[in-house]
Amino acid sequence: QVRVVESGGGLVKPGGSLRLSCVASGVLFREYTSAWYRQAPGMERELVAGMLSDGSTHYPASVKGRFTLSRDNSKNTLDLQMNSLRRNDTALYTCVLGTFWGQGTQVTVSS
Repeated sequence: QVRVVESGGGLVKPGGSLRLSCVASGVLFREYTSAWYRQAPGMERELVAGMLSDGSTHYPASVKGRFTLSRDNSKNTLDLQMNSLRRNDTALYTCVLGTFWGQGTQVTVSS
């Protein structure tokens, strides 16, 4: 059975940092494309960061230079380091591994 589980969300002040973690069982990150998406209330879901099986990464302009994706093959995890957070980064962040989606973790940026 495949499971994808996120953790690390929470409340942070503007300018602060958070690290989200995604752990998977039953499927390996190193074998598939993986990504973090986010969706804010009333907004469409958007890609935050993506990683191909070869480890190459992609970031949209909205987070480039602030967010960093990292994969630990020994632990089968995919982490998203988020720095210089802004209010409009507030959203439900969801990890995707291949076609398997997690439940998401809420990130709220507010003073």
